[in-house]
Amino acid sequence: MVDYGSYQPAKQPAMQQDAALETENLDVFYGDFKAVRGVSLVIPKNKVTAFIGPSGCGKSTVLRCFNRLNDLISIFHLDGKVYYNGKNLYDPDIDPVEVRRRIGMVFQKPNPFPKSIYDNIAYGLRVNGLAKSKEQTDEIVERSLRKAVLWDEVKDKLGQSGFALSGGQQQRLCIARAISVNPDVVLMDEPCASLDPISTLAVEDLIHELKEQYTIIIVTHNMQQATRVADMTAFYNAKAESGSKRFGYLVEFDETQNIFQNPKEEATQQYVSGRFG
Repeated sequence: MVDYGSYQPAKQPAMQQDAALETENLDVFYGDFKAVRGVSLVIPKNKVTAFIGPSGCGKSTVLRCFNRLNDLISIFHLDGKVYYNGKNLYDPDIDPVEVRRRIGMVFQKPNPFPKSIYDNIAYGLRVNGLAKSKEQTDEIVERSLRKAVLWDEVKDKLGQSGFALSGGQQQRLCIARAISVNPDVVLMDEPCASLDPISTLAVEDLIHELKEQYTIIIVTHNMQQATRVADMTAFYNAKAESGSKRFGYLVEFDETQNIFQNPKEEATQQYVSGRFG
């Protein structure tokens, strides 16, 4: 039986920086079950923040709170606050569709639309009214594919299906699609989990380039990946309560180097040293 440690809400590290997103005493419920408890953290702008921790600790649940994807689950609700640019994303006057434009998402498995490479990018522009002409659409499609380091590989086959690309190329296409609508934040939920090592390296290199313009939050089970790409790392853990249910909570949040080389919490040390997880 794994010892998941005591439940102690994490404290924010002493940092002076602008916040892209912030949670305040975030509790996430599925029905009557409180799946995530007491998460308070500040995500800095134009940095890569990694969420790490064992399965079932709430990493992806918290991630999906940032662009309100959990709203699509009928029994979901939350207590606490999720701030974006100082505004609570769960205030009644907030449009979740607009939230998802400004806070994009890249999923674990590449999921291109059943459309051409060109239309995978152009679709979001048309739906959101972000391009006024064919020339402007062409320009944004090319710019997005260049940012995703994919243009040179696909510029002569933009009319082909996105499914004709390799897995790594499909994931970069999905990243290009996410950034085409000019978001501030890009969420990535295990974006390399289904990719081979070469494709993984390409996506990691891309993440380094994108943080110059975007705030990036990545959920990963690969601790080596967190050390390679992340400026900040949040370690989540899970604690059992009555029965077999476990709730997730934030143990520690700090600069990545501190999390992996000098963590403050024993549970963090145990996890990053491979003693559980």
